[in-house]
Amino acid sequence: MKEQRNQGSAFAPIDMLGAKKTGLRTQFAALCYRMRKGKPEILLVTSRRTQRWIIPKGWPQDGMRPAQSAAVEALEEAGVEGKLHDNSLGLYSYTKQHVSGRTLPCVAVVYPLKVKTIHDRYREVKQRKRKWFSLANAARKVSEPELAHLIRSFDPNRLPKK
Repeated sequence: MKEQRNQGSAFAPIDMLGAKKTGLRTQFAALCYRMRKGKPEILLVTSRRTQRWIIPKGWPQDGMRPAQSAAVEALEEAGVEGKLHDNSLGLYSYTKQHVSGRTLPCVAVVYPLKVKTIHDRYREVKQRKRKWFSLANAARKVSEPELAHLIRSFDPNRLPKK
């Protein structure tokens, strides 16, 4: 059964581009945030090839929980470490342009990470830019409507207390 959405919906249904379920790839992403004057700010990084604003994300890491994989990506792509939450905020779909020219339908599961340490030197420092944004500005900067929705609705006060 195909899900119906209103024309004015903030995001569209997942589009698998004709792929079968086995063709859908999963990545784990970190929504890196800090608090400034009582309001959350989101850290975005640029993608390596197209320089679009994104959140750090990557493939599952063998032997790691999904949230841990997201934290590894935050360190490698944005040079940040912090308090990781194991409960996901949700997911968003996108297409990944493979170096071969193929497009891969992907879903990213997003985990919040409260940034405690910002490193000046990290693995991809020469390949990406990083910048802090307000929730509204971060949501405007990303290309994926579902990710923009997750960012706009993010409230660190609703995260489970450890």
